[in-house]
Amino acid sequence: MRNPEQTRKAILLKSGNLFNTQGYKATSISDITLATGFTKGAIYRHFTNKDALEMETLMHLSSLMFAKLREVIVAQATAGNKIRAVFAFFESYITNPPLKGGCPLMNAAIEADDANPALRKTAQKVLHVLRESIITVLTNGIKHKQIEPGIDKAFYATLIIASLEGAIMMGKLGGNDHDIKRVIKHLNKQLQEIER
Repeated sequence: MRNPEQTRKAILLKSGNLFNTQGYKATSISDITLATGFTKGAIYRHFTNKDALEMETLMHLSSLMFAKLREVIVAQATAGNKIRAVFAFFESYITNPPLKGGCPLMNAAIEADDANPALRKTAQKVLHVLRESIITVLTNGIKHKQIEPGIDKAFYATLIIASLEGAIMMGKLGGNDHDIKRVIKHLNKQLQEIER
């Protein structure tokens, strides 16, 4: 008899690899049954439909990404170095992605149009967590006199995320890390201006 939690995790892992590499629309339940070895019935026992599987898979992939990101942030002593660790983490997505297929937020956001409102809403939640994480680092940096007080934290969080995600997209299209290196150089200059 199979362990239901292990089955669920196996489905999330295999479907995550497929969704993140082939795309959400392009991946069928048949693809997932082939990859997992489970029947459609077994998959639907754990997930009510493909939309539910897509949303939970995005949350699962994002939790893996955030766990890895948290490791690099926590390892740094100052707010500036924590933000630089975020830059380095995203830079690695071009040449050595921590998750097969690249950034799950970017991949889901590309497909999360009006035709898939559930995936879009889940991608918005992931984006919110990322934005709030950066704002928290900046807030703590202000508290510990490492970042200038009075800065617009939401502005900097948006600038960082939009710049990094855009550079990842450009790097994936171009097949190199030139654009992300340019963006990180610019972001480092921005960061130096607000460090104390």
